[in-house]
Amino acid sequence: MSFKRFLIAFAALFFGAANMAQAIDGPVLVFGGTSGTGLSAVQHLRAMDVPVTVFVRPTSNLSVFDGLDVKTVVGNALNADDVDQAYTADNFKVVISSLGGRRGERRPDLVGNLNITAAAKANAVSRVIQVSSMGVGTTREIPGEGANFMAEVLYIKTLAEDDLIYSGLDYTIVRPGGLRRGETTGTGIFEDYEYRGSIDRQELGRMIVDILDDESTHQKILYAWDPALPAGEE
Repeated sequence: MSFKRFLIAFAALFFGAANMAQAIDGPVLVFGGTSGTGLSAVQHLRAMDVPVTVFVRPTSNLSVFDGLDVKTVVGNALNADDVDQAYTADNFKVVISSLGGRRGERRPDLVGNLNITAAAKANAVSRVIQVSSMGVGTTREIPGEGANFMAEVLYIKTLAEDDLIYSGLDYTIVRPGGLRRGETTGTGIFEDYEYRGSIDRQELGRMIVDILDDESTHQKILYAWDPALPAGEE
């Protein structure tokens, strides 16, 4: 890692929280906040005493929020009325969407994010951060047995991104590299071009919180990776 990148990571780790605590002047609504990147963002926001409401499924494990003092709204992201109702729970300033799904269930990546974007417009919440994926928006060939599955996932994420891009909202789309299950490192970086590196979910959550109210990231697609980690998913 270059010395410049080291300084950027150092500053983000030690000074970012204090700056963001001053910058975020209202509550944040999080979709996909019960695990991984979304949960990490919730944890970092609450560490700065920022009010957080998490949209959860009826079957969600709420014990992950023990000690965090977060509010929850129960619903299904695939249901437009449920999503719209969530926006009325508070006077939200920012929305984070870290929706994802598993094989064997209907993925919320497209319909869920379409609902989130539409509800943001309807409820005058202008700032939306959408967590997407490396490889979205490209025609890269996907090798292996999971090629069809991954091609479909990347396709629906592309549609969700396009809907947000043309929504008129102050969006930031984050495309992480290979996601790992490690901890916050303080060495993750954003680039404006794709690089096939890795990043820990905890670190990605921290980085997202760092840009919540950063106007220089509005109307941009950012690629997230960590120069200190090996490439590939864990």
